[in-house]
Amino acid sequence: MAKRKNILPGFNISLGFTLLYLSLIVLIPLSAAFIKTTEISFAEFWQIVTTPRVVASYKLTFGASFIGALINAVFGLLTAWVLVRYTFPGKKFIDALVDLPFALPTAVAGIALTAIYANNGWIGAWLEPLGVKVAFTPLGVIIALTFIGLPFVVRTVQPVLEDLEAETEEAAASLGANRLQTFTKIILPAVWPALLTGFALAFARAIGEYGSVIFIAGNMPMVSEITPLIIITKLEQYDYVGATAVAVVMLVISFILLLAINGLQWWANRNNGAER
Repeated sequence: MAKRKNILPGFNISLGFTLLYLSLIVLIPLSAAFIKTTEISFAEFWQIVTTPRVVASYKLTFGASFIGALINAVFGLLTAWVLVRYTFPGKKFIDALVDLPFALPTAVAGIALTAIYANNGWIGAWLEPLGVKVAFTPLGVIIALTFIGLPFVVRTVQPVLEDLEAETEEAAASLGANRLQTFTKIILPAVWPALLTGFALAFARAIGEYGSVIFIAGNMPMVSEITPLIIITKLEQYDYVGATAVAVVMLVISFILLLAINGLQWWANRNNGAER
């Protein structure tokens, strides 16, 4: 049997270039952050990263990112379903609109969201009499992070739904399954790995978001101040070690959370393959 020839160079060369590229772009810069923190003792490091102001920013950043990604997982799946399963006027326009957070500069998004949700904004003016304050609150942070994370879920789930033939749902209905059973037994298992991937991407994107958040957050310490802003503030004060220490904590927590999500995705893919 003739040996199959690959279009790209062999495994050793390809792997070498891959490791070199990842080292230059990812590993070396991240390693530099850890090396920078060795300039201080562990006691000083712990004191920097556990101050009440920094801890409050952790809670807001990771909490708002998780909530925003969770909202996008639900409504991103619904949006992808509508774009795949239905034909209606303006479908291509709405499909292109989903990618707007990708193309829109984050500062522009932040200014636009602030103008809309401020007390005198288009939506904020209606919410203010109801006692709902969005701009300059943690709720505004969640809305901003939801805005920038939606395309990650839609574009991840959409190809899977396109490959999932409608005849499968019709066959389930013909066998007596109701809509809920069809969704939970047929659709959800098929899109679950992609949905988890979209959730992880939206969550990771939200953790590091800065431009679209600082305008609508108000940046009040202990209330609506995100961790990336604290890092920027320390850099502006020439506190490079302090900024690096906070960045390392963000890096470690993000890595652990993404590792857990990827493990869950691997488990979902394994179970999905076993069922087939």
